[in-house]
Amino acid sequence: MNATQPLDRKELISMIEDALKHFPIVALLGPRQAGKTTLARAVFKGQVPLERQMSQYFDLEDPESLARLHEAKLTLAPLSGLVVIDEIQRQANLFPLLRVLADREGIPARFLILGSASPDLTRQGSETLAGRIKYIEVHPFTIAEVGSDNGASLWLRGGYPPSFLAATDRVSGDWREQYIRAFLERDLAMMGMKAPPITMRRLWSMLTHYHGQIANVSEIAGALDLSPTTVKRYIDILVDTFMLRRLAPWHVNIAKRQVKSPKIYLRDSGLLHRLINVTTHADLSVHPMLGASWEGFALEELIKAHKWRSEDCFFWAVHNQAEIDLVVAQGHVLHGYEFKHTLSPKPTKSMMTALADLKLESITVIYPGHERRALAPQIVAVPLTALSHS
Repeated sequence: MNATQPLDRKELISMIEDALKHFPIVALLGPRQAGKTTLARAVFKGQVPLERQMSQYFDLEDPESLARLHEAKLTLAPLSGLVVIDEIQRQANLFPLLRVLADREGIPARFLILGSASPDLTRQGSETLAGRIKYIEVHPFTIAEVGSDNGASLWLRGGYPPSFLAATDRVSGDWREQYIRAFLERDLAMMGMKAPPITMRRLWSMLTHYHGQIANVSEIAGALDLSPTTVKRYIDILVDTFMLRRLAPWHVNIAKRQVKSPKIYLRDSGLLHRLINVTTHADLSVHPMLGASWEGFALEELIKAHKWRSEDCFFWAVHNQAEIDLVVAQGHVLHGYEFKHTLSPKPTKSMMTALADLKLESITVIYPGHERRALAPQIVAVPLTALSHS
């Protein structure tokens, strides 16, 4: 696949359009270069007449847009229909005005705001615009969007559009290297997060060795000559900016020594591969982290395919006994998921223990095969490629 081929993001566009029908303000949040602006423009052009488009779209990285919003109320109050404000984190002081405009009788204008991940941005929006705003996370490409035939490239390159659509694997790897540098040297500072770029790069690289595992904060702190508190704060930054996923442990009342510390995963497989110096499929096929990489990739794809909230996703483990990669709470029902990079998945003693101790409704084993098949009562193997048809 190359950059000239269109990708189907109709589901995300439909979610945005539906949210705009029910909320005066819709916020698209996600990492830079995930496709927020492209999605917003697609929605915008479908809803705003051509002759009004220039006056209704504001990009706060554009000096002209910043100048137009110098007197923000005078500029925004007369507008009607859909108004887009991109890079809203650069002008978080707009939130009180947006509340006033959202509360007008008849709601003459609805606002689609875009922002890179920022805890302060989410907090201010939630506090100031409570009940008026709907948040939608815009993630990089998924297997459902690129198609199962492109799944191997998606795993290798990750889902960021410029990386996935690059002409070659080498160009893709170079783009990801520049993305990492820009994120650490510019983006974090722009979001108000104070962390030395060199230290953050070393931390991020160290965390690749804990991908799919429990991070030993004390060990990392010692290696970086930092306090454990500082390391935890830096990890929080990577979680808040969608770079890391922190998977909390699930606890049940059983007489076993259960793991109580969270696991971490790098959310984009392409960034993981860049940090461990994997550029081609040949590199990946012989790398010691092959299985861990596939586990994280499949886990992210599953969570995004089902639109599960992070708050509903856990793992479960008993020290030196049993473990289940993902436990999803849906009301009072628990479902378990395992991720196996093998063409012949089999039920394990660990799965049986998890079924009994957690009273799971089922366990689904996600694997890189092509057939759905039962492995045991309540245990079924499902191909990862099936997510492209879910």
